[in-house]
Amino acid sequence: MPRIFLIRSALAALWALLSCLAPVPLTAAVAAEAGKAAAGPVLLVLGDSLSAEYGLPRGTGWVQLLADRLRDSGSDYRVVNASISGETTSGGRTRLPGLLEQHRPRVVVIELGANDALRGLPLNLVKDNLNAMVRQSQAAGARVLVIGMRIPPNYGRDYTERYVATYSEVARERKAALVPLLVEGFAESFEYFQSDRIHPTAQAQPMMLETVWRVLRPLLAERPKR
Repeated sequence: MPRIFLIRSALAALWALLSCLAPVPLTAAVAAEAGKAAAGPVLLVLGDSLSAEYGLPRGTGWVQLLADRLRDSGSDYRVVNASISGETTSGGRTRLPGLLEQHRPRVVVIELGANDALRGLPLNLVKDNLNAMVRQSQAAGARVLVIGMRIPPNYGRDYTERYVATYSEVARERKAALVPLLVEGFAESFEYFQSDRIHPTAQAQPMMLETVWRVLRPLLAERPKR
């Protein structure tokens, strides 16, 4: 009986020792890595399917390519992709305050409005929502980049022209940066679009990144306002 007691005591002591020693380095390493990740400024992307990798292999969308570029260049920016397929400006406007409070981004990229137009929603509503999102982001101390798009011509010349102009008007009125067209350079090339003729393929994503990068890069270098 004493022998069994001694064996159990030894095993209990060994287990207690391993429990104390083994997790410490691992936990410390994970905590350090998490702390390092959380320390950098945030770049928030609020978009729709064009930024949410719709129909693409995971990790090949332009937002992920942007995150990869920043990481590989040694930048301490963290990219938070809050894009949702099918998102409208109304949906983005509703979600944005919570995202601003949660992530406190230094830069906000807004890529929304295509789904509003495809549904034929009033452009004054689209403009009001975009203006509100830019205003909210700026009030939170973030610099803002607005990304525009185009829609098929079958919506009528007047509607399509006013839709395109909406983005430049918002950017000008709110003094935000602007990328007029996300699909610049290949908008008329069907081979760079998926079968729906709306969503770009994986091969088009690097071109989309370069289009955004030209305007985004100066914003990343600016000093924070807060």
